[in-house]
Amino acid sequence: MKRTVLPGSTFWNDWTKYPYSMTIWYMRPLGVQVLALGYRTGEAWNETAYSNPDFDAKLKQALSLIDVAKRKEVMKDVEQILQDSGVIIQPFWQKLYSHMNKKVKNYGVHQTFEMDLQNVWLEG
Repeated sequence: MKRTVLPGSTFWNDWTKYPYSMTIWYMRPLGVQVLALGYRTGEAWNETAYSNPDFDAKLKQALSLIDVAKRKEVMKDVEQILQDSGVIIQPFWQKLYSHMNKKVKNYGVHQTFEMDLQNVWLEG
């Protein structure tokens, strides 16, 4: 296999046309949002061109549920369909780092990397 790292200005022009390419997906507030963007039939960010009517129907059901417990039950089926299809290869887990100082209090890394400093203070 030949690995080619492309600059963003080149990669993003044809990112869905490469036989194998790798992008990083950061979280969304609800897991169903990532699945809808990345695997639902016809979505612009569906880089795998995955298309499965059963998956789409179950995902639509999950997206319609506000009750977390009920959505969890439907998500078992959604995730099983995705796993059984073998649609993705997950070659790595990205390592993320955050530098800290003992003087900075009540700071933590936000899941979307936002800098919310409203409740953070500097020890005198």
